[in-house]
Amino acid sequence: MTRSLPPLTEAVWHKSSHSGRSSDACVEVADNLPGVVGVRDSVDPNGPALAVTPAAWRSLTTQIKAGAHTL
Repeated sequence: MTRSLPPLTEAVWHKSSHSGRSSDACVEVADNLPGVVGVRDSVDPNGPALAVTPAAWRSLTTQIKAGAHTL
């Protein structure tokens, strides 16, 4: 089943406080939209962005924290 996620035009983007002010190679996240989490590269804020469900975002961040992915 495929479902449409809302566009990210109203997204409010932020990056982790762990990124530091001088770091450009960061992931930015927008979590202010109902039913969607936006993810994009801070180096290219006008480039493509991913739109995932909150459940998918929680799953990914849980896996990363558990060391399941080499980043």
